Amino acid sequence: MGHRFETSHETEVAATPEQVWEAIATGPGITSWFMGRNEVEPGEGGVVRLAFGDYSPEQPITAWDPGRRLAYGAEPGPDGRFVAYEFLVEGRERGSAVIRVVTSGFLPGDDWEDEFEAMSRGGALFFRTLVEYLGRFAGRAATPITVAGPPAPDLDHAWAALRKALGLPGVTAIGDRVRLAPGGGLPEIDGVVYFADDQALGVRAGDAMYRFVRGFFGALVVQHLVFADVDVSAAESAWSAWLTPLSA
Repeated sequence: MGHRFETSHETEVAATPEQVWEAIATGPGITSWFMGRNEVEPGEGGVVRLAFGDYSPEQPITAWDPGRRLAYGAEPGPDGRFVAYEFLVEGRERGSAVIRVVTSGFLPGDDWEDEFEAMSRGGALFFRTLVEYLGRFAGRAATPITVAGPPAPDLDHAWAALRKALGLPGVTAIGDRVRLAPGGGLPEIDGVVYFADDQALGVRAGDAMYRFVRGFFGALVVQHLVFADVDVSAAESAWSAWLTPLSA
């Protein structure tokens, strides 16, 4: 049967339209709030490329109006599937801007509702990360680190153990403090929750944004954006060691 959809997120950010454009229309900018490593061939007719494990889509740019509007999305597949993104930016007084992100497309099949829910949750997390990036780290480039723990026999239990390790209460709210000493050479985290639902947590600290996610394949996942020098291989090993006992 399938489902055609459109969702949007909008807010005012303490960043100029030029800073917003750098965040949404350059490879280092997108990498600093989205996932994986990204590249942009600028201009209408260019492409946005993502490299995230084995997932490496190329999405043609369909609108390119620097500082105002960006749109890109893959061509529909044989089953009609497609997802497109549009970013609208409007400058405001005192160096601020309003950003609106519209996601639209078509999901085929009778099980589209599960995919749409997962996409909507992910979209909300990434949008809030973009807003945090513009408010706290605009103009800085992050190094992405993604690590999945082993499959957990009871993901609900593992998720509760993760929240406890972060020092969070049973009901987590935006603004809750997070203090964690993960060990393994990793820096101590003293941060604040900027996103929370029953599938993901976003934590902002002085030089990083930490995302903790319940993976769809039954494992805990960390997706971190680090705005400081970091040994990626050592950090991946340390976070893997931290996740393993939580997943038992």
